[in-house]
Amino acid sequence: MIHLFKLPVFFLTVILSSLFSFQVAFSQSFTLNNSSSVLEVHGTSSLHDWVLETEKQSGKIVITNADELEISSLNITVEAESLKSGKSSMDKNTYKALNTDDHKTMNFTLSSVKQIEKLAGKSFKASVSGKMTISGVTKTISLDMSVKLEGNKVLLNGEKSFEMTDFGIDPPKALLGTIKTGNKIKIVFKSVFN
Repeated sequence: MIHLFKLPVFFLTVILSSLFSFQVAFSQSFTLNNSSSVLEVHGTSSLHDWVLETEKQSGKIVITNADELEISSLNITVEAESLKSGKSSMDKNTYKALNTDDHKTMNFTLSSVKQIEKLAGKSFKASVSGKMTISGVTKTISLDMSVKLEGNKVLLNGEKSFEMTDFGIDPPKALLGTIKTGNKIKIVFKSVFN
C-alpha cells in the first residue's frame, strides 16, 4: 500500500520538474550584432540636414515566450564617440555637446512592455517604455517598434523623435554661431540580435 502511494507522487514530481525545466529552458537570451545593426541620429541645421551613424553598439534582449512575444529584458548601449557624420569638425561639435569626456555611452533599458500586437507568423508590433540616458541625463521614454523572430535572430526596427534640450544638451553651433543645429532629432534603429 505504501508503494502504491509513492508511485503517483514520484510521477507528479517528475512531471512538475519537466514543466519547470521546459519553462526555464524556453527563456532565450540574444546578443546585439554590432556589424549587422544600424543606429542613426537624424537632424537639421540652418545649412543642411545631417545624419550621424553609430559604429559601436552593444546590447541584449531576453525573450521568455516566442509565440506571444514576452520580452523580459532589453538593453542597448552606444559608445558616444562612435557616432560619425563623415565630417570631423561636426563630430567634434557633437562630442562637445554630448560631453563625451564625462559621459562615454548612451543607454536604453526596458522598463515595461505596454502592448504587443501579433501581426503575421513571428512578426509583432510592440509598445514599450524604458529609461534612456544621454549625456548623463536619464528620462523615461515610450517607444514603438516592430519585432521579428527569424530563426536564431531577433530583429527590432523603429524610430524615436525628441528634442536635445530634453536631455540638457545645447544644440551645437559652428562657424561662430552662423550655423545652428535644430533642437529636434530622430533616432532610427535596425537592431539585429543573435
